Amino acid sequence: MTAEFTGWHVLAEFGGVDAALCNDLERLETALRKSLLGAGVTICDVVHKQFEPQGVTVLALLSESHASIHTYPESGDIFVDVFTCGSIGAGATKAVELLQAELSPGSVHMEVIQRGHAARRIHEPVGEGLTRVWDLKDVLVDTRTPFQHMVIARTEQGVSLFSDEDRQSTEYSQLTYHEAMLVPGYALAAKLDKVLIVGSGEGVASQMSVAAGASLVDHVDIDQLEVELCAKHLPYGYTEADLDRAVAQQGPIKMHYADGWDFLAKAEAAGVRYDMIVIDLPDERVEDAQHNRLYEDDFLLRCKALLAEGGVLAAQAGCQTMWRNETLKRSWTRFHNLFATVVPYVSDEHEWTFIFGTPAVLEDPVTKMTATLASLPYRPETVDAQALVRGAIEPHALRVGVPVG
Repeated sequence: MTAEFTGWHVLAEFGGVDAALCNDLERLETALRKSLLGAGVTICDVVHKQFEPQGVTVLALLSESHASIHTYPESGDIFVDVFTCGSIGAGATKAVELLQAELSPGSVHMEVIQRGHAARRIHEPVGEGLTRVWDLKDVLVDTRTPFQHMVIARTEQGVSLFSDEDRQSTEYSQLTYHEAMLVPGYALAAKLDKVLIVGSGEGVASQMSVAAGASLVDHVDIDQLEVELCAKHLPYGYTEADLDRAVAQQGPIKMHYADGWDFLAKAEAAGVRYDMIVIDLPDERVEDAQHNRLYEDDFLLRCKALLAEGGVLAAQAGCQTMWRNETLKRSWTRFHNLFATVVPYVSDEHEWTFIFGTPAVLEDPVTKMTATLASLPYRPETVDAQALVRGAIEPHALRVGVPVG
């Protein structure tokens, strides 16, 4: 029978341990042996080292993996590391608890990590010193494309897409996300015939725009492999057949594997104009990042130049929470400096805020949006007139603390 590739790794720090005990090799080895046997694991061998002038390391080789302690008598601190695999996996926690009883530390900090096939995780950065941990039940794709690390996996939110450890979309929440990104723009635009999508590799934005009445959707994405893998594995957006038709430019959706910046330059030279342009890329980073250039003034100005009369530029603008709103403030300032009318939409889905700008002067854009919403060919499931009114109230930090102009 093949052993299951899984286990538990316990990392602990014991503080306030008696200094003499921290330097007593015999007592420490006895305590470690007793704790491991009490936890039901099998000791194969034990090695140790007494350091000069002080300090001890004891390392136990286990049938189930390993355990070790390393001491600092001068401060009364001990590092503890126990990893046990297979059916005795939880024995690691028990061993550390028994060792704690033997050594009587004044303080204990313990971290338990599951490892192996059943323990795949994505640690999504959400702010300075903060991460969101996603448990992956079944990894369908884990590859590095020419542009990003891409993971598609089953999570508690269904099949989910991650790019460079950032969640991009999930089966359960993608509709809320995409409607928040698109529907306010559909309602703000003077008309909706030609649409340009930059990014949004799943294909949902392109399909939703056709449903909203667009006769042409130019979909531009630099990462061909990502788009193809999304079509193959995601239960939303393009199917492989849909993508083949878009690549062959058979139908309203035209797929272009190109750099967004270069595509815009060619479209401008050709005199193409769009009723709505959507920028749906991985989040702008506070730190320098290659894709940040597609959020900055020069790119936004190029988008603005391609808008038809009454056209709208839509972008994923960042997060409204006070501990992560730096890129949102940047977007707010840029859009107000470039567009006569700017409307935000604060999404119900996690922390997203989207931003919509038009060169047209609209005295009451929200009233225009709520009136247009009822006549859209696309019938949204997660955005109604009340949501547009609520979502257009910009976060307090933008109302009071962001310079414009």
